[in-house]
This record gives sequence, structure tokens and C-alpha cells, in this order.
Amino acid sequence: MSPSVSVWPDHQLVDHFDRLPDSLLLLVFNKIGDVKALGRCCVVSRRFHSLVPQVENVVVRVDCVISDDDSSSSSSSSSASSSSDKSRNPFSNIFRFVFFGTIVKPFQFLTQFLGGPRRPSSSGLSSSSSSLFLAEDGEADQGGVTHHSPTQVLKNFNEVRFLRIELPSGELGIEDGVLLKWRADFGSTLDNCVILGASSVVYAAKNANDNCADGFCANNGGGGGGGDDNGSIPESFYTNGGLKLRVVWTISSLIAASARHYLLQPIISEHKTLDNLVLTDADGQGVLCMNRDQLEELRVKPLSASSASKRTQVPALNMRLWYAPQLELPGGITLKGATLVAIRPSEQSMVAMARKEVSDVSWVSTAFEEPYGTAAKMLVKRRTYCLEMNSF
Repeated sequence: MSPSVSVWPDHQLVDHFDRLPDSLLLLVFNKIGDVKALGRCCVVSRRFHSLVPQVENVVVRVDCVISDDDSSSSSSSSSASSSSDKSRNPFSNIFRFVFFGTIVKPFQFLTQFLGGPRRPSSSGLSSSSSSLFLAEDGEADQGGVTHHSPTQVLKNFNEVRFLRIELPSGELGIEDGVLLKWRADFGSTLDNCVILGASSVVYAAKNANDNCADGFCANNGGGGGGGDDNGSIPESFYTNGGLKLRVVWTISSLIAASARHYLLQPIISEHKTLDNLVLTDADGQGVLCMNRDQLEELRVKPLSASSASKRTQVPALNMRLWYAPQLELPGGITLKGATLVAIRPSEQSMVAMARKEVSDVSWVSTAFEEPYGTAAKMLVKRRTYCLEMNSF
């Protein structure tokens, strides 16, 4: 491709970019989006340098996540470790598992569920992201790497409206073959959260006898919902660890979401022009979303931080759970032990009940992209189980 320079009769060099209006160049920069590419554009010319800070659509892809402990002294690390130990089990005696208001299973033994050691994430860091801060790989400096947080990088942008931050991977370390996805909406605190999980995902048809999940074997029946189980949770689900696993998934996802929300506060405070903010990860494990009203709510009403760790306090919650031993999705995908959990603060649930909106689950079935959106739509048609959880 020939350079954008022409030789005129008077032998003067002309830069064709000078002929383009600023509005058109900004349109190009907004299509680029990526903060690193925009940084390189800044050094091209003074004009580019003055225009890039006006970009409205910015994507920050984080190269690494660094634990606070890595830069702390040994005493500080010991203190952080102690705090972490205290925060590992803040959930004893906070659950009630009910079916349409009737207590089905007691949860006095929840402490035993969560008191044991946790499996570390694939990155080798704690499964709780509350002690982490984000870092973006910078320019090489004397053989090393300079790291900048998204907050530092975004200080150069004055007109950001749509911001997407992408972590290198999800915080929750899960076994291979296990599906765990969540989406959470926040204002100054949690507005809602949807969690989709499965004990295993099968992408090709297996032996017809191999259709058991969580200790319960279901007849396909062509319905994709577990055959003749009538939407009920089998008794074995309570005794073989299936329920324990779902409790851990739910609490871990809420902790990950509230930790991400906590980290976003300085960015939200400094960028008053934001209309939409998404914090996700390359694995597609979790997505945190905030719209303009929610962003403004956080600026007006500061978040309430958890005393145990660097995360936003989670309010008292009402939850609805749907379960299918086996769920067949389009494209030959089968979810075994499929579970969907819809979460809202108790105050919102009471308002919805007063307005007779309890049956509205449209926000749940649209939380995930395909094929998992179809899974959510199939699960909400099954029997609903209700849970309650105190603030933590």
C-alpha cells in the first residue's frame, strides 16, 4: 500500500489525513476502541494526540491480575492472610432452603460446606478476587515490564461513554468440564445476578445409559428437561454433594461480582460521561454490567464495603433456583446437573411481590448468549425452589 503522501507540482508534501475532519477521525478511533492501539495512535502526530482523549468507546484488555500480597511486606501478608481466613466462612447459618414458603432442608451444617480448604484457581491465585487489583501490561522498561491499572490508563480519556474492561480469565477456579457462568447488574449495590452452572457439559452423544448427573439418572424423553422427574430435585441431590456444590457456586460468584464492583469505584467517580460499563473476562465466566442510571446511583450513594475484604457488601437476598438432571440444547450440547439461580435483593423482591411481578423471569432468560440463553429459558419452565440469604 502506498503511503498517504502525494507530491504536488510545487513539490510540497501533503498529508491526506489533514483533509479529513476531526469527526471522521474520531469515528475511526471509536471503531478501534482498544486502549493500547489508541495509545500508539497518540504518538503518530500532535493532531492524533489531541483527538484520542475524546474517544467515547474504549476497551481495556487486562494482561495480568496481580495479588496485593505480591507487593506487601511479610507482616502485611500475614495480616492479609488472617483476614482472608476470617472471610472464608462468613456464611454460617444464613441460608434457608424453602419450596414456596415451606422449609424443606435445614442449613445448620452450611459451615461444614464452606469451612474446608478451597481449590485454587487455575491462575494459582485465591478464588476470591477481593484481594486483587487489575494491571495492564505497559511498555518494556529496562528489560522489565511496567504495569498500569485501568484507572491510570483511563485518566487520559475525557469523553468515555462506553467502557469495556476484560480480565485475562475468570476468578473462579473450576474443574475441567464444569460449566459456571454468571451475570450481575450493580448500582451502588447488587441489583440482580443470574448464575448458570452444570456439573458437566457433553458436546457429542454418548451411550444412552450414560445420562446420570448428581447421582440421579434421568430418562431423556425427548423433552430436554430430564424426562419424567416432574421438575423436582431428587433426594440424592441433597446427600451426594450436589446441593453443596451449588451453594459454593452461588456464594463464589457473588463474591467475585462484588469484588469486581469494588474495583470499579474510582473509574466511575472520575468518568462522569460514562453511559455503560462492562467488566468481563476472556473465559466468558462472569459479566458485570452497569447502565447510566446505575452508574449515577453509585456516584450519589457510595457503595458499602465489606469489612472482611475489598469488595462491595452483598445485601440480604431472595433467590430462585431451577434444576434439571439433564438438559439437551440445540447443536448436540447436553448439560448434566444443569442449575439456574436468579438473585435479587430482598427489598426488590418485596416490591415485585407487591406489584405481582414475581412470575416475571424475562430478565433471567435473557442473561446469557446462546446456547446458554436457551438453557435458561428451558430451566425457568421447571419447578421453582426459593432460597434466602442474609447480607454478607
